[in-house]
Amino acid sequence: MDWFFTALKRYAVFRGRAGRPEYWYFVLLYLVCSFGLSVLDAIAGTVHQRSGAGLFGTVFGLALLLPSFAVGARRLHDIDRTGWWLLISLVPVLGWIVLVVFAAKPGTPGPNRYGAGPEPVA
Repeated sequence: MDWFFTALKRYAVFRGRAGRPEYWYFVLLYLVCSFGLSVLDAIAGTVHQRSGAGLFGTVFGLALLLPSFAVGARRLHDIDRTGWWLLISLVPVLGWIVLVVFAAKPGTPGPNRYGAGPEPVA
């Protein structure tokens, strides 16, 4: 859980590096909360009929949009790639596959052009 809050504390920091645990725990907790909020939206009846978007899920997604981009860019920096690679997610299916493969790769050992290795969270 500390990894998630570490990513939130650095919500607008696009510099530096994020290790695999910081990124994947952020993604995991994000998905769990999104699922829980979609259930809450269904129970509360706050789902828009035409779009299928729920009120609580939409607010949550918008609130974590910038932190998601920031932790994604820092994760790419850890494997010595530019954060602009996040734009490949605009390519349907293939773009997401490429980003998942990049996020699963181990980071560059030692310092790289984006800074020293990610700090461990206690």
